[in-house]
Amino acid sequence: QVQLVESGGGSVQAGGSLRLSCAASGNTYTYNCMGWFRQAPGKEREGVAAIFTGDGATYYADSVKERFTISKDTAKNTLYLQMNDLKPEDTGMYYCASDSRDGNWYELRAKTRRADFGYWGQGTQVTVS
Repeated sequence: QVQLVESGGGSVQAGGSLRLSCAASGNTYTYNCMGWFRQAPGKEREGVAAIFTGDGATYYADSVKERFTISKDTAKNTLYLQMNDLKPEDTGMYYCASDSRDGNWYELRAKTRRADFGYWGQGTQVTVS
């Protein structure tokens, strides 16, 4: 009933840009927040950015602040991640996720940091060289 499909990944040179998209379908009414996560080979999955579907408040990992921007188009049920000034350490599989639990911004920060969201897409690869 819930489906998240990422797109927009690819291979770019350091300093380049990419925009990832996540198309959501199914029971989107239960989505309290959505987020982007990434995982490099041999490393844990880490939270990149998250956004409340209601008021649009956002959270960013320190490593991507002022380079990445998370946004949403409610009418299109689509989540975006604009990535600028990409660095080799940004390389990884990027996942879109959603969560239905209510909470304040500090709870959003916490569950994003620990990648504790309820629904996940299959990922799109980003490679920066």
